[in-house]
Amino acid sequence: QVQLVESGGGLVQPGGSLRLSCVASGIIFSQNYEAWYRQAPGKQREWVAGISSGGSTNYADSVKGRFTISRDNAKNTVYLQVNSLKPEDTAVYYCSAVRFTTQYWGQGTQVTVSS
Repeated sequence: QVQLVESGGGLVQPGGSLRLSCVASGIIFSQNYEAWYRQAPGKQREWVAGISSGGSTNYADSVKGRFTISRDNAKNTVYLQVNSLKPEDTAVYYCSAVRFTTQYWGQGTQVTVSS
């Protein structure tokens, strides 16, 4: 009964920022690997950022220096801080977690970057 729920998306101008949140139930984030993906209209879903159980992070080249993934173990929540947003960042952003051989997904939150 794992559930991941994203929030924090919205409409923002180019150069703006948002903080996306992913709250989990039925899984302990600190014991697993979590990631953010995104899917733009007409495109395949792509991996954006990941954080390991030990706190190690990595990012897609397209977002390095602009996006930051983090985790609050007490709140069982993973965040994605998205800064310096560009129109090409417009997408539905999905939270994902992997426990053993199973990958879990949230329902997504829409980020729209437009002037």
